[in-house]
Amino acid sequence: MLAWMIAIPALGFMTGLRSMMPMAVLCWFAYLHHMPIHHSWAFWVASPISVGVFSVLAVGELIGDKLPMTPARTAIGPLVARICFGGLVGTIAAMSLRGAPVEGLLLGVLGALAGSFLGYHIRIWLTKDFGWPDLIVALAEDIIAIVVSVYAMGIVTG
Repeated sequence: MLAWMIAIPALGFMTGLRSMMPMAVLCWFAYLHHMPIHHSWAFWVASPISVGVFSVLAVGELIGDKLPMTPARTAIGPLVARICFGGLVGTIAAMSLRGAPVEGLLLGVLGALAGSFLGYHIRIWLTKDFGWPDLIVALAEDIIAIVVSVYAMGIVTG
């Protein structure tokens, strides 16, 4: 129950903050055989190629987020990517729990939407209203996305 109420929405929320981080963490958990997905359509997330690709994308996003020309996460392109990956992570996590994939999809998508918009507005609030340096806020977001994604996958995998 904890996985459905907290972990899957948290993975979606973290996808709203850093779109590739929860997917990379999920791939690592699958690769290390902590998820029973090897005989399902999601078997590909356990492959070394998936682990490598999503890890590189996650690190690239951590770097790219700090660049001035990076679009806001609420712009249509980044938002659609977050929605898609939030749904994918939620679906795969739900499958590994032997639950309904559509419920995982919905929880992941809703979490990604919440993370995208709340993360954006909190970042603006902290930088504009409180005067915190954007780099510090972005680094804090990075740490939160990594730690919460690992913790949520720990809940999912038991």
